[in-house]
Amino acid sequence: MDTKMAASNFTVIYDACVLFPTPLRDLLIRLAQKGIFRARWTQDIHHEWIENLLIKRENLQRKRIEKTAALMDKAIPDSLVYGYEPLIKRLSLPDKNDRHVLAAAIKGQAEVIVTFNLKDFPKDYLIEFDIWTQHPDEFISHLIDLHPQLVILAAKEQRQALKKPTIEIDDFLAILLRQQLPRTVTFLKQYKDLI
Repeated sequence: MDTKMAASNFTVIYDACVLFPTPLRDLLIRLAQKGIFRARWTQDIHHEWIENLLIKRENLQRKRIEKTAALMDKAIPDSLVYGYEPLIKRLSLPDKNDRHVLAAAIKGQAEVIVTFNLKDFPKDYLIEFDIWTQHPDEFISHLIDLHPQLVILAAKEQRQALKKPTIEIDDFLAILLRQQLPRTVTFLKQYKDLI
C-alpha cells in the first residue's frame, strides 16, 4: 500500500464536537496525516473540546488533555488558524457560539466544516462562503471513495496503537460505531483482516 501522498489543498475545519470523543479524534488526525486533505482548527476550538471533556470526565487532568492538543498541533503542521477573530462579529448563525468555527473556516480557506451539528451551520448561509458541512461519517465516506487504502491504513494504525489492552477487531469496530460512523464501519468490516 502506497502511503505517501502529496499534500492536498482540500481543506477542512474540525469542529470541537468531532474532536471531543477520543476515538473519533484519533481517527480524524490519523486520516489528516495521510496528506489527502488539510485539517485545521483553532485555539478556540481546542478550548471548546477540552472544556467539554473536563466537564464530562472530571477525573481527567487538564495538563494531560492540553498535551494531547499540543500533540495534535505537532502531528498536523500548519493546522492552527489565526487571525479569524475580526470576522466573528460579522457572521450570523443560529448559535452565536459557533461563529468562531465559521470564521476559522473562512480565514483558513476551508471547503468543509466537519461537524455533528449540521443544523447549526445553515447551508443557505454557508453557500455564500463556498463552505459546506459534513457529518464525520459522510466526510470519511468521501475519503473512502477517493482513497480506500489510506482509510484502512489509518484504522489499522489506530487499532495497533491501542495496546493497553489490545483491542480485538470487532471491539474496535464497535468503538467506531459508537462514534456515529455506520458507513465507515460497514466499509472497514470488509477489510477486517487488514486492520
